[in-house]
Amino acid sequence: MAPKLKFAEGEKVLCFHGPLIYEAKCLKSSVTKDKHVRYLIHYAGWNKNWDEWVPESRVLKYNEANVQRQKEVQRAHSAQPAKTKKTPAKGRRSEAAANSTPAREESRASTPAGKDVESTPAPTKASKTQSKDIQADSGSDQPKKKRGRLDLSIESEEQYLAKVEVKIKIPEELKVWLVDDWDVITRQQKLAILPAKLTVSQIVDNYLAFKKSSKLHNQAKESVLVDITEGIKEYFNATIGSQLLYKFERPQYSEILQEYPDTPLSQIYGSIHLLRLFAKMGPMLAYTALDEKSLQHVLSHIQDFLKYMVTNRSTLFNLQDYGNATPEYHRKVHLLTFKGRVIQGQWSLVGGTRQGGGITTLPLMDELRTYGL
Repeated sequence: MAPKLKFAEGEKVLCFHGPLIYEAKCLKSSVTKDKHVRYLIHYAGWNKNWDEWVPESRVLKYNEANVQRQKEVQRAHSAQPAKTKKTPAKGRRSEAAANSTPAREESRASTPAGKDVESTPAPTKASKTQSKDIQADSGSDQPKKKRGRLDLSIESEEQYLAKVEVKIKIPEELKVWLVDDWDVITRQQKLAILPAKLTVSQIVDNYLAFKKSSKLHNQAKESVLVDITEGIKEYFNATIGSQLLYKFERPQYSEILQEYPDTPLSQIYGSIHLLRLFAKMGPMLAYTALDEKSLQHVLSHIQDFLKYMVTNRSTLFNLQDYGNATPEYHRKVHLLTFKGRVIQGQWSLVGGTRQGGGITTLPLMDELRTYGL
């Protein structure tokens, strides 16, 4: 029996995207083979390129209570310390347009889909305002050098990005798991259970065995496949500690290194961390010495691997593969945060009071050492 749909097509809704809630519209609905309900969501005021399939858990009824919840989430997010950000030349907008969506660029950039803040499209209203500003400039008596320099810098930046951009398309069926993974780790503060039931090495080896069993397989293809799969493992082992972990997972990573000092991390971590690798691998490949033909060949194998993951997603991904972090672990995370602030000279604890620009007392430093921090 098909599950009952909570939202109708065309219904005005609210939808989580990253840590914030946005006004949206439900365009379509579908039920997966696993009988999970998904909705195609369009975010109000945003280009249709941002439309995406989301699980039902991310969608909220548009009512007074949830609108109030949206405002509270926005206030809480705005109250967090703002990170210093460079304003991209092509992202200039009028003050009114900027105030209409105060945190969309930042929240979209922080989502697990890995979108860059400079690639975030401005709402349509902002684009119109920007074009008016440009027209106004053209009619002024100001020297044209400034406008010309701006145009040239934007063009050269886009040309540069086009040269190094390598895109790996993550299938929609797997994007859902990246979003859920982000939510489970950063909001619910759970951890992947390690060692994983099915490790990265096992998944890669299973893929290789699957390809070998194909009727189209031959000895020449096998050699290439072995190189590709071994390369995936090497990339994973090299980047897991520096690029593939959320801040909340770092103490767990330290524990793993201590407990399994001689074991490759591809034999510890599992499918969701492998998927994170593929989400970030495009920029990595852009700076390799591969020529265009070789690069496209590698990308075709990666996309084929992702298709394999889609086919086997019911085996590879399960929310039961996460567990609650212990109170002791939470204490480690907090102490690690304290240590970072102390090193930066932001504050210190002296006699139980908070003071700026000093160093911590010995008891706190001793506790940090106890946890290997």
